Amino acid sequence: MEEWVGGLWHRFITRRAGGHYPEAAVALGEVDKTLGILFRAFGGDGGLTVSAAALETHGARRTWLKRLAGSGERTAPARRDGEALRLPPEIACFPVREHNRDLYLWLAGLAASPHTEDFSQPWIVRNQRAAVDTLARYPGLRPRYAALVAACLAERIAPEALPPDEAAQEAALRRALTTPGTVDGLPPLTSRQSRPPQPVPLWLGWPGDTPDDGSRPPGAPTGDALPPEGGGGHGKADDGKRRHKAEREEAPDNEDALMLCFRAESLLSWAEYVKVNRPTDDEPDPQAAQAANDMEQLSVAQDGQTTAGRVRFDLDLPSAAEDDAPLGPGIPLPEWDYRKNALLPGHVRLQPLLAANAAPAPLPEALVRPAKKLRQQFAALAPQRRWLKQQPDGPELDLDACVRWQADRRAGHTGSGRDGLYLAQVPQARELACLLLADLSLSTDAWVSDHQRIVDVIRDGLMLFAEALAGSGDAFGIYGFSSLKRGNVRFHVLKDFAEPYGDIPRGRLQAIKPGYYTRMGAAIRQSANILAERREKQRLLLIITDGKPNDLDVYDSRYGLEDTRAAVFEAKRLGLQPFCVTVDREGADYLPHLFGPAGYTVIRNPDDLPRRLPLLYAQLTRQP
Repeated sequence: MEEWVGGLWHRFITRRAGGHYPEAAVALGEVDKTLGILFRAFGGDGGLTVSAAALETHGARRTWLKRLAGSGERTAPARRDGEALRLPPEIACFPVREHNRDLYLWLAGLAASPHTEDFSQPWIVRNQRAAVDTLARYPGLRPRYAALVAACLAERIAPEALPPDEAAQEAALRRALTTPGTVDGLPPLTSRQSRPPQPVPLWLGWPGDTPDDGSRPPGAPTGDALPPEGGGGHGKADDGKRRHKAEREEAPDNEDALMLCFRAESLLSWAEYVKVNRPTDDEPDPQAAQAANDMEQLSVAQDGQTTAGRVRFDLDLPSAAEDDAPLGPGIPLPEWDYRKNALLPGHVRLQPLLAANAAPAPLPEALVRPAKKLRQQFAALAPQRRWLKQQPDGPELDLDACVRWQADRRAGHTGSGRDGLYLAQVPQARELACLLLADLSLSTDAWVSDHQRIVDVIRDGLMLFAEALAGSGDAFGIYGFSSLKRGNVRFHVLKDFAEPYGDIPRGRLQAIKPGYYTRMGAAIRQSANILAERREKQRLLLIITDGKPNDLDVYDSRYGLEDTRAAVFEAKRLGLQPFCVTVDREGADYLPHLFGPAGYTVIRNPDDLPRRLPLLYAQLTRQP
């Protein structure tokens, strides 16, 4: 009964306090796709993704009802950094649902303005300039902005109810909202008891914000710490879950089991250190996620101790000494550093590899029937012989030419000779070459069904693809890649262009194993160099992957996306046609930035990859 009455009281007092209307809430996951499209359409950076912002304590003055209800103490301010446009995970600050949704749209449009990046100006000035710029470029937003301002002012504490210095700041903020561009700054606070201004949900950031290049998210590991296995994945990359502020701490020395480990500044609060194995957790605590969500700030520490999870992680990786034979000393390749806006020559070393112990093997029995069907379908694409008319010699007469010659002769046109009265056959070539590049990172070891992993689906797709192209007669090569930092990009030669397709390439395809990470830019550059040497008119670079570019170093960030994008542009400049096939359901969030709006396709059901891959090739290489 006490819990029931307490729940009723909490809901009643929270509703009376205002500022939060759960019945009108709009979650980021409901509109993130729309916001991403809108942000890029408004001119925002195409390399930024839309993700959830972290909750922060604002410290502003609250009404006595909010203090009684314990609400309105924290908020998630929208921000834009070098990695993402970070928006509140949920907006429920207005009683009308349409206003909450419009606030998301307004923030996306505001973040696209270049004035939001001008940190030389105060917070209030740069947001006003961004608002003026956005309303000038897109006047259709004016009615929505006016409605949002009116709804926002109705939820704020009136200046009359505030101390004089706070009232002056609130009045300035209200003028800046209603008439952007008219306020040059906030009046100073004069009392020690003064509080910072109330949050402005229509603006980005806080007063005193500094630029963040986004090269490393808060709490990210440094040095040799291991991120999640494999990099990438076919699941949802960012589903709008809340982010956390983080700080880096030294690991507590708790060697004395009977001594309580605490920090003096924590006497007035409650906290607990939990040792978490970041790469993989053998025995996950089912309450850990809820406990983390209840904390405003997480502390990350490294104690340098190894765990069973680390050993298991390493044992899952293939052994280069046992599985693959290096082909040559390695190839130095450049890499694009978007932070320096420069191509770093020789920054990456790519090592071509050949499976050493892959025995020749026939086509698996389960693929025999679909392979036979594909061969028959693709045989229609094989080079055919065609007839040329009006030839000086040939195996057959050209009846049309003969009739014209006879008619001209009877009409008295004696200048017409007997040349060009025959038909001749010549071979007709498709002039196509395709290089298929497959992602073999450890993330492809994930299971997509009760009987198949992603790498199994990729293997079947590669084999059916090879069977289909063997039937068409088109030139093709198949390669795979994975990586372990920039000094070890593994480039697996599964079938070279000069090698006929048979049991030997089939054996290599059946022997592929997932391992390491996804440094995609280097693999694309090497594939482009190989394909650029072909003389065919149409040269297709087909890439199969299951997630974002990823590696242990800075590549696990926007750095990897921008390097991959630069590699794709380089391939296009060589006259190649790059195209990406992904089983990552969230691929549409970042692939348009890498390959262009028509340069990729997302296969939501990985089991469909073997069937769709050859048909996709037929569509991409269709002759006019």
